[in-house]
Amino acid sequence: MMLLAKTPSPPYYAVIFTSVRTAGDNGYGEVADKMVTLAEQQPGFLGMESAREDVGVTVSYWQDLDSIKQWKQNVEHLGAQKMGREQWYETFKVRIAKVERDYGL
Repeated sequence: MMLLAKTPSPPYYAVIFTSVRTAGDNGYGEVADKMVTLAEQQPGFLGMESAREDVGVTVSYWQDLDSIKQWKQNVEHLGAQKMGREQWYETFKVRIAKVERDYGL
């Protein structure tokens, strides 16, 4: 995975997932890696960026809202979401935004 996602010209969508983890791995790392691989195979997936300190931030980019909905309903992803609520996160927030403009170096 590249450090910065190579996204197309806007418009597209960003799913911003911010979280605070619980102590210990409890299988998180393995499942997180699997979710990245699985997301990359989903129709409409454009890329992802992630960083973690005290607060983790993962931004995934998607072609449209339907692609996001399909990813949220993916059976394996549903299982990971359940584990996240039960074991891996003290708290989290998901925000979905339409990217109307981007620029950079």
